[in-house]
Amino acid sequence: MRSGTPNILSRIPLAGNYPAAVVLALLALCPYLVLTTALSLMEPVIMRALDATPFELQLTAGLSNAGYAFGAVASADLVQRVPRRTLYLVCEVGFILSSLLVLSSTVIGQFTAGVILEGLFTGMLLVAALPPLITVHGVDRLPTTGAVVSLGLFGMVTIGPLVGGLVGSLGGWRELFGGLAVLAAIGLTFGVLTFESNEPPSRRAAFDWLAIPFAFGATTLPFFGVSWLTRGSFSDPIFYGPVIVGILIGIALVAAQYRKAKPLMPVRPISNTLPVTGTANAMLVGAAFTTLLELTEIYLRTVPQKSPVLAGGLVTSMVLGVGIAAVIFWRLLTTRWVPYLALSGLVSVAVGGAILLAVTESNSSVIVPVSSFFLGYGAGAGVAPGLFLAAFSVPVWQIGATFALVELLRSEAAFLIGPVLLHLAETTGSFMHGFHIAVIVTLGATVIGGLFFVGLYLLGGAHPKAPDLEPWLKGGDTAYHSPALAARIRKV
Repeated sequence: MRSGTPNILSRIPLAGNYPAAVVLALLALCPYLVLTTALSLMEPVIMRALDATPFELQLTAGLSNAGYAFGAVASADLVQRVPRRTLYLVCEVGFILSSLLVLSSTVIGQFTAGVILEGLFTGMLLVAALPPLITVHGVDRLPTTGAVVSLGLFGMVTIGPLVGGLVGSLGGWRELFGGLAVLAAIGLTFGVLTFESNEPPSRRAAFDWLAIPFAFGATTLPFFGVSWLTRGSFSDPIFYGPVIVGILIGIALVAAQYRKAKPLMPVRPISNTLPVTGTANAMLVGAAFTTLLELTEIYLRTVPQKSPVLAGGLVTSMVLGVGIAAVIFWRLLTTRWVPYLALSGLVSVAVGGAILLAVTESNSSVIVPVSSFFLGYGAGAGVAPGLFLAAFSVPVWQIGATFALVELLRSEAAFLIGPVLLHLAETTGSFMHGFHIAVIVTLGATVIGGLFFVGLYLLGGAHPKAPDLEPWLKGGDTAYHSPALAARIRKV
């Protein structure tokens, strides 16, 4: 990302400063990611303030998640033609204006528009800000960067319930969005002082008329469909129609990118054993974590009738789990143990789900924190390592597009399954009964998925090796040399 131009560098006083680059990346991601898990416990306050319905707030959350996933893909396209510094600064300004739009809301439509834009700009910032942090500062910094990514992606997510609970109990949702705007303004300042300019790789690259519209349909349609469950049922065409069409568009997008000679997203390079199992592991862990967290929050508010702040506080042990996972990832990133760490995250999420089956109205204050610790560790150990298994499997110049693809797939899984199982829990007799059914379904899918991934890994014949990072960072071959899928039985 270095410009190599002394005049430019002299105007960027913190250029090349690693701590400043870390702060810049965290400020780009954290404000919105906190919000993704804070909104549900804030709903009653916002509904009263804006005269909103549960469907409108669910639609807000769903479409903002769609905006995040789509923004990552759009950014992967834009960085081919636009300097990353320019894109970063524009997106931070956009996030600030979006937050101001939300905090000044007097109607739900304005609130929804602002939150969707916050998701969109954060998805774009992911691709603009993270790759330089990984590729510019050398191999010695990579373990710390891996821990930062883990904390940035899920550490802040685990703080969200406590933030949402405080707002849900004490009020102050406008102040929260004002604080997000301030954090974004600080991020903008760091960007001006830190982010170096670069020459885009292909200023004349054509707009991808297939990938971008398909990515929009693959995110917007399914997220709208599952949001409809708040006011409808599984039999409503407005639910299953958009979901089915959106999923089919997503499949078509991935297939087209696989077959294209010069794709926007590197589907073919990450279609081997290590990146496939890593990406699939991240998708399943993200989906199970998000679903179990949503179920737990609703359970605490419905059965023992905990206040929002107490409900948020009881799941905050997730923060400790994510922190431990980040430290372990920091130690293991440059070793051969990363695939095993990713698998340990999946196992931990399954353990957290199994513990939830023992929760009752009287023991929830004990069971939920224990379960939440395992969920937090699982999220931290399962998602970020999976992301890096994919990133190290492509040439370094494709890392941004790889992040966009993995986050698109992970977001689709994480934020589609939760609302479906939550609706199942709410419509199956008593909520207590429905809660247990939804947890069992999630647990079963996690265990079956984990066994399938292990089998896929073994069929590939992969032998754990440390990534070859020095040549990778210098623009050479991939850091992981992964065997083809099912190489043992295909004799590839």
